[in-house]
Amino acid sequence: MSGARMSALAILRGQIERIETAEIVHQHDRVALGHGQADGALKGGLARAAIHEVFCEGRQGVAATGFVMGLAGRVAVRKPLLWVRQDFSEVETGALSMSGLRELGLDPRRVVTVRAADVESALRTSADALACDALGAVVLELWGETRQFDLVASRKLTLAAQGSGVTGLMLRMAAQPLPSTAETRWMLRAAHSPPGPASMPAAPWSVWGAPRFDATLLRNRHGPCGRWIMEWNCDECQFSEPSTYSQPVAAAPADRQDSAVFQQRRAG
Repeated sequence: MSGARMSALAILRGQIERIETAEIVHQHDRVALGHGQADGALKGGLARAAIHEVFCEGRQGVAATGFVMGLAGRVAVRKPLLWVRQDFSEVETGALSMSGLRELGLDPRRVVTVRAADVESALRTSADALACDALGAVVLELWGETRQFDLVASRKLTLAAQGSGVTGLMLRMAAQPLPSTAETRWMLRAAHSPPGPASMPAAPWSVWGAPRFDATLLRNRHGPCGRWIMEWNCDECQFSEPSTYSQPVAAAPADRQDSAVFQQRRAG
């Protein structure tokens, strides 16, 4: 074996060792979401230094976006949050609402948005951002089925997150779950949110109730999956079980895809 090849192999071994070491260091670094059952399934909370995918069905993009905002607020803490979007996203769903972030209890001054011209640019920007340990979290919002995001691209994002300790959140709009290296995969729908008690102080969320999400954990690398109603507490900036007017999980509508397709998604 030539000296150049041996040198290249040594470099590769060193890179692999650093990646594996980073994975071990960050393996037990988790942040509690505040929802007891979800945190139990997640072995204490959402893993930092990993990639998490959030999908939505039909016209549930707003619910999925709100859920991602909540996750980002939990993992980013006081560090900046970078949100990468394709440039046509605002045409589809509108711009991110800074006043909405504030009403959720999050600081809009810590949110930086980037518009990417195409999927390749969005993936490259996200990988570079995930390698920057000055950030608290990176959100990558991708629309539709895209061949550019495959296992190789997913692995690059995961390695960047493991190396820096930054958490990556992927918001997938109008897309089907496919195999990836994500730590967790969620399917989001909006849940019924009854008005708060009349005794609550006058505030926007006291009129329409606290944000609630019908969240299904489709994939969990280190624990069981599940489905819960998760309520966002705007004052404490964390999720919880529904505080009042508890509602059971609604049965799936008759026009929703059958359970066999749903199980195939979980297996992915």
